[in-house]
Amino acid sequence: MIPGDDEVQIEIDGPIMLVTLNRPKANAIDLPTSRKLGEAFVYFRDAPELKVAIITGTGERIFCAGWDLKALDSGDTPLENWWEAEDPELGGFAGLTEMWNLNKPVIAALNGLTIGGGFEIALACDLIIAAEHVEFALPELPLGLIPDAGAVQRLPKRLPYNIALEMLYLGRRMPAKEAAQYGLINKVVPAEELIQTAKAWAEKMAQVAPLALQSIKEVLRAIEGETIENSFQKMRYGELPTYKAMLSSEDAGEGVKAFVEKRDATFKGQ
Repeated sequence: MIPGDDEVQIEIDGPIMLVTLNRPKANAIDLPTSRKLGEAFVYFRDAPELKVAIITGTGERIFCAGWDLKALDSGDTPLENWWEAEDPELGGFAGLTEMWNLNKPVIAALNGLTIGGGFEIALACDLIIAAEHVEFALPELPLGLIPDAGAVQRLPKRLPYNIALEMLYLGRRMPAKEAAQYGLINKVVPAEELIQTAKAWAEKMAQVAPLALQSIKEVLRAIEGETIENSFQKMRYGELPTYKAMLSSEDAGEGVKAFVEKRDATFKGQ
């Protein structure tokens, strides 16, 4: 059964799954919502017919403000060792930030302010498209916290180091156009073109051989932090089941044959 409810809406369109966060006014995430997102992405990971996912939010004001502070204040969502309350099988906070076995690509379609944990969700995605009015920020420090669900780990690797520290220490907002200049996000579009652009990218990726599509993410994750020489060794001799399956797949033969015969390939995912 397809997961989801009114707060985590799921729409399936062929090989593409659209996940929409719907928790007005700030699309903030409490523990039950985090688990619902995890269930959605586990379903995406395990459904062979699904190839690409898109995550977005309702409205145009806020994509996601991160943890629901009211739930934290009331004790409904734990703060100390908060990760222990998450189901490790559901990918950590929001189902994406620590789902290490998800090889299928996820596109973030950012419809509004992307702050705190919302920013960390975006950083966990593979491609990021933002509406023109989007801004990014990490406001945790004045709350006595740090953004430890992905921003501390990922942001200094995506931005010039000192610019990342400006965001971490000073909480300054970064407009979408500036983020694009740094390469932090892929594309900035008018708000009315956001989902259309994300779906067009998803459709293009969904046309390629599934094992090849998934091998990119598997290999990149495995070689992160390695020297180039060690990256070759890990790719050739490491535990990379999707990549190995791709090399011997029927789809690989079909792709080559279709190119030689000047026709579109018919991929079966095997």
